[in-house]
Amino acid sequence: MKRLINAAPSGRLQVFLGLLPFALLLLIYLAGSEARLELNPNDKLLPSLTQMGDALQRLAFEPSRRTGEYLFWQDTLSSLQRLGMGIAIAASLGLALGMITGALPFASAGLSPLLTVLSLVPPLALLPVLFIVFGLGEVAKVALIAIGITPMIAREIQRRTLEIPREQLVKAQTLGANTAQTMTRVLLPQLLPKLIDAVRLSMGAGWLFLISAEAIASTDGLGYRIFLVRRYMSMDVILPYVAWITLLAFVMDFMLRQLNRRLFPWHQ
Repeated sequence: MKRLINAAPSGRLQVFLGLLPFALLLLIYLAGSEARLELNPNDKLLPSLTQMGDALQRLAFEPSRRTGEYLFWQDTLSSLQRLGMGIAIAASLGLALGMITGALPFASAGLSPLLTVLSLVPPLALLPVLFIVFGLGEVAKVALIAIGITPMIAREIQRRTLEIPREQLVKAQTLGANTAQTMTRVLLPQLLPKLIDAVRLSMGAGWLFLISAEAIASTDGLGYRIFLVRRYMSMDVILPYVAWITLLAFVMDFMLRQLNRRLFPWHQ
């Protein structure tokens, strides 16, 4: 008899098992929604798919009477711009700090304790400070994302730098490479795929900081819209927005994974 620990599902069965939990959750939700709406047609806690579709139709395909914009797409664009800028800044700083502290002992002695302390500071606690320093505009929101995930990326890159065999550095120096050449030609090519992996791992935290900043001080964005309609208990808007954020996060993670495979096939 084949032990369960040694058994692996086939391709189709693996897809079926992966989709099964989602289907069960959807069925549970539909059953709960139908039961609540049958008792109270005006219930807002568990809206039906029709109600959520109507709300999404109104936000995505009908211009706002106040601004003339399609709110759903404007919120999406604003949030993605903030998230993209924050992650780009964090990735650049994280790569530089991680590689320097991982490759240079003097830099490690001076900066590693600072990175450790910064990684322990709750970024959301700094949000009021950022609003005071940068105002309520875009800079504070982007800065929160960058400050929140830069230490995560930097420490991951530092760890990956230290994992690179020392023999490679010795061989490069034996062939006449100086410190800058060793870092850019030996370390950097091996760290770039690790950087993409680190960005993927920090994506969830980036979304958290983005939604938090938009909820507190913003006039558009996915987080702003969710917290705006919560006072009306508009779950028919909140749930589609949450599902849309989840889908965006999944697509971004998938695109980064494919980019890593295309640019660095040897890494796989």
